[in-house]
Amino acid sequence: MTQTHTPHSALDFLGGRRIGPMSELALRAVVVLATWEERRRSRKHLSKLPPHLLRDIGIDEMRAAREAERPFWQG
Repeated sequence: MTQTHTPHSALDFLGGRRIGPMSELALRAVVVLATWEERRRSRKHLSKLPPHLLRDIGIDEMRAAREAERPFWQG
């Protein structure tokens, strides 16, 4: 699974600059959608890894299957 850096807050990268409430809401929505897409993609890839690669990353097949079956909205 690839790991990407997700800001603790959708506004972290703004460096304290102020934006309007609608812009903040839109930015937060984009961050959530990007996080969900990354989870979906990572879990799809995990489900396709052969057993020897799962062993290389320290995950057994059962754990990989459980993770791959989780919905994208669950962290």
